[in-house]
This record gives sequence, structure tokens and C-alpha cells, in this order.
Amino acid sequence: MSQTESPGDALYRKEPKVYPRDVKGRFASLRRVAMFVLLGIYYLFPWIDWAGRQSVLFDLPARKFYIFGLTFWPQDFIFLALLLIIAGLSLFFVTAVAGRLWCGYACPQTVWTEAFLWMERLVEGDRNKRIKLDAAPWTGNKILKETVKQVLWISFALWTGFTFVGFFTPIRELGHSVLNFQLGAWETFWLLFYSFATYGNAGILREQVCKYMCPYARFQGAMFDKETLVIAYDEARGEPRGGRRKSDDPAEKDLGDCIDCTLCVQVCPTGIDIRDGLQMECIACAACIDVCDQVMEKMDYAPGLIKYTTEQSLHNKDSKVFRPRIIAYALVLLTLIGGVLWSISDRVLLRAELLRDRNALYRELPGDIIENVYRLKLINMDNKTHHYSIEVINNDDIKLSVSPEPVLDPEQVGTFIVHMQAPATAGRGSMKVDVQFTADDQPGMQRVVSSRFLLPVN
Repeated sequence: MSQTESPGDALYRKEPKVYPRDVKGRFASLRRVAMFVLLGIYYLFPWIDWAGRQSVLFDLPARKFYIFGLTFWPQDFIFLALLLIIAGLSLFFVTAVAGRLWCGYACPQTVWTEAFLWMERLVEGDRNKRIKLDAAPWTGNKILKETVKQVLWISFALWTGFTFVGFFTPIRELGHSVLNFQLGAWETFWLLFYSFATYGNAGILREQVCKYMCPYARFQGAMFDKETLVIAYDEARGEPRGGRRKSDDPAEKDLGDCIDCTLCVQVCPTGIDIRDGLQMECIACAACIDVCDQVMEKMDYAPGLIKYTTEQSLHNKDSKVFRPRIIAYALVLLTLIGGVLWSISDRVLLRAELLRDRNALYRELPGDIIENVYRLKLINMDNKTHHYSIEVINNDDIKLSVSPEPVLDPEQVGTFIVHMQAPATAGRGSMKVDVQFTADDQPGMQRVVSSRFLLPVN
């Protein structure tokens, strides 16, 4: 805020555009690797076939989710809930250990913004050229560069939206529909909506999403402690800052190691000055560490003026990574992950519902026989055809028959009629009936369902 600007005016001041300077270094290399891996997963997975089907497909009309050969049904919703819990705890764990590591390397906003920035640099050049181009009047060269940049951005955003819809509609069918202008209304809406969101967030808003829209930036402080790894400027070593020649002795000039080159500010994607201390806007991308280490190397100073450290270490105190909080998070996470993996591997790919026929309580047949009729719903959740054996396991007096033959194709839902018969002398009122369903070719695929068999009261 300038000296002539009032606090009220500052609230309505247009947000200045941030022009991040390109930087090379070990952390920049890690960010690029993370970007390529994550974008590769997003764009390639829908095109990979697995067991004769798209490897990742969320088929909402059929209410089935296919993930690398595994089929999840609405009855498996508990796994989604557990995965969300694991994701939340993982975020807490990572934040408690290493601050906003997720934001700097794996957040979709960061990943797609890096991709859009790369296209912008490709067309318009480095930081200084981009600043000059934006400040220059509209000429043929500026119009050409802006047009090329916008074409790249819009094409990339549309491909992103197309891929997003491809996770819910088989992507090859979706591509055929797009080429033949036969796209459905909902597919068109979500393709354009997600394309617009990508273009707006990663191309236009960029750091403003992290600074003003992301809730994580607001509550991250609750997960930090004095042992959390954060990116920090070593003020005791760097101050007082000031320019000097390489041959100058900082001690003679009463200067610290910071030469006040402001490169740490120029490379920051959110435009903050890390020398002002830890700030909400910092996404822990470590670009400032890379560029500062390069400056220190040129000045023949020790690296690490800006570094990953903890508050304890900055005050020359011992810092512990393995503390009770971290151990508790790790144990809970490992337990949950192990439980989910075991549950998925041990789940029975068969569902059964046995409902009594509501038209009659029971029937009296010749020979003093009582019959109950049930409607059976079987769901074969496996990717193979199975024939099922059905038997009553807790009452030898009850005889059972099923029509039609209980055979189900892969992922088929079948409805059958079950007749159970028992002598009238078997009991009075009602009896509990446990019915077992077993796949003939896979004995481990087995379910037991309980119901009631009704008899005359007298």
C-alpha cells in the first residue's frame, strides 16, 4: 500500500499480476517430475485398457466403478468413505511433518498452473519479456503472441475437460461422439464447465486461488507446530541485508549474507517475500530455496540462507521428526490403509436379498405341508459367470427349490422365486431360516441370508 493510499482503497485495489521467474534446481526438478507424473496419470489412465475394459471408469448410469480390474458397486460406498478419511488424515500427516508440501508439488491448482505457465513462457518468453509485452501497446506482434497463447490455453483446457468427462463416459465412445457432433447435453455441460474451470483457475486466477479461495491456507496453522518443516529465511544470518560486490567482506560493511537481489520474490508463484517470515500465501514450492542457493554459490557463501527447517532449529534447539503426534497419525493411517486393502481383497463378490412374498403368509399344501414363497435378488459382482447352489443350513425339515436356474453372467443382477416347504408339525408361528448361497466353481464366494418361515399358530 502506498503512502497516499488509504486502507479502504487498498481493499478495492486491483490485484497486481504475478510474473514468476523461471528457476532451475533440485526442488524445481522435483516439481517438474511431479507435474509430469500427475498429468500423465490424469491424461493417460482413461486410455489404458485393463481386463478388456477402460482401466478407470466411473459408470454412474450403471452405478458401477471400475478401477484396474476391480468393480465397485453402490454397496461398496463404505470404501469411498474410508478413502476420503485416509486422504484427510494423510493431509494432516504430511502437513504436520513438512508443512504445505501437498500445495507445492501435488495440488491440482499448482500442477495445472505450472503447465499454463510453461505454455506462456514458450510463447512470450522469460519474466522480463512478459512484463514488457503486457505493458506494451497492442501491435501485430503482441496480438499474434496473445492469440497463440490463448489457442494453446483453450486447447489444453478443452482437452482437460474432455478427459474429465472420459472418466465417467467411456473415453473412446466420447471421442467418437465429439467427432460426430453427437455429444449429450450433460456431457457437453461438464466438458465445457471443467474446461472453463481449468482455464480460469490455472490461466487467469492462478495464485489468487491459493491466496483467497483455498480453505487449506486458512486452517493449515492449526496443523503446524514448532517441529514442522517449513521454508524459512535465516534472519540471524541474512540481516542486515544489502548489496555488495563479490570481493567485499560483509563483516566490514556490517552486512548479513542477503544481498537483497529480490530473486526469491521474483520466482515466487504467489508473489510473497519469504524474508518477511512464514506467510499464509506460501505454498512451499521451494523455488526461493533454489534461486537463493544459486546466488549464495555465486557469492561464495554457504547455501541455506533460505531452507527447509523448523522453528526449533531456527532458534538453535533440537528438533524431533518422530514425535507423539506424528507417530499417532502414522499408526492410524497404516491401520486404515491395511484395513481397506484387506477388506477389498477379502470381499465376497456376491450379494443376496431374500424377501417374503407379501401376497400370502403361507400356503397349506396336500400332505400337511406348509409352503412359503420368497423373492430372491442375487447380484454377481464378479467378472465371471457363476452357477449358485442354494440351501437351508439350520433346519433339515425345510426343503427348498428355486426357479429359474440360479445362473448369473458377469456383473448381472438376477431375480428368482424361492419355494420353501416344511411339515406343519415342524413348529408353530415362525422359524428362523438361514439360507446359504455358494458359487459352485468358487466355494469361497458364499453368502448367508436370514429370513423367517411362517407356520400356522394353532
